Amino acid sequence: MRTLPDELAAAVAGPVTTLANCWRLTRKDGSVLGFTDHDEPLVFAGTRFEAATGLSASEAEAALGLGATTGEVEGALSSAAIREEDVAAGRFDGATVESFVVDWRNPAAHVRIDVSDLGEVRRDETAFTAELRSVAARLEAVRGRIYRRRCDAVFGDARCGFDLSQPPYTVECLVAAVGDGWIDTATALGAPPESYAFGRLTMLTGEAAGLGSDVVSATDRANGTVRIAIASPIVAEIAAGDGFRIVQGCDKRFATCRGRFANQTNFRGFPHIPGSDASLAVGRRGNANDGSPVVP
Repeated sequence: MRTLPDELAAAVAGPVTTLANCWRLTRKDGSVLGFTDHDEPLVFAGTRFEAATGLSASEAEAALGLGATTGEVEGALSSAAIREEDVAAGRFDGATVESFVVDWRNPAAHVRIDVSDLGEVRRDETAFTAELRSVAARLEAVRGRIYRRRCDAVFGDARCGFDLSQPPYTVECLVAAVGDGWIDTATALGAPPESYAFGRLTMLTGEAAGLGSDVVSATDRANGTVRIAIASPIVAEIAAGDGFRIVQGCDKRFATCRGRFANQTNFRGFPHIPGSDASLAVGRRGNANDGSPVVP
């Protein structure tokens, strides 16, 4: 069970009933939100912590050493604070949450007791529960490369080295029509539509600005539009005339890297490793497993 830090205990002269919990949430896009379970807003550390947000904290576990610990915070979905569509769209994924204990009579008497990463967010019709993971949980993330045939770089990143910034690899278009799992554009993409499979679509304007989805496929239609199928729905409203950016994709095969992008020198896979059939087969004279090089 977590005890009150010594510095806060010394700063608070009154009873424990004058203490309140506060949370400062910093999203990856730089937006900062403050919440408190007190019945009035509190201002300290350069942040206004809004009251009446319906947030409440569960019991948090603590441990010595580098063991990852977790806690939870519960709250109501509110259009003024945390909207359901923002949570569903992933705008809060990977956010940093700082937890404070503060004397609400004197907000200058506060202590930051924890820094966590926002983990799984569970939603129902009117409320949400967010898991708070300690920074030690980052040590559990898998590091290093993947030993496989296909490239493990992100297409267009520093390891890939391919410049996607220019057309036709990156194109900006306008929405002609939108439906369940697809977006139509009347603008030419500048390259065969199939080139944009495995790519990324990002909304630039409108209610969904900043949100996006992976591209499953793009096909020409009889009416002159191009239909772009997306992997996951964009939960914010998209209207005709909204702008979006679409980037070509790569299927991570060596043949594609060499034949379509001439980027084989930066290929980050191992295309010549033997398959399981070769590694498990019995070697004997006169067959493919006679000890000679697999790739001449």
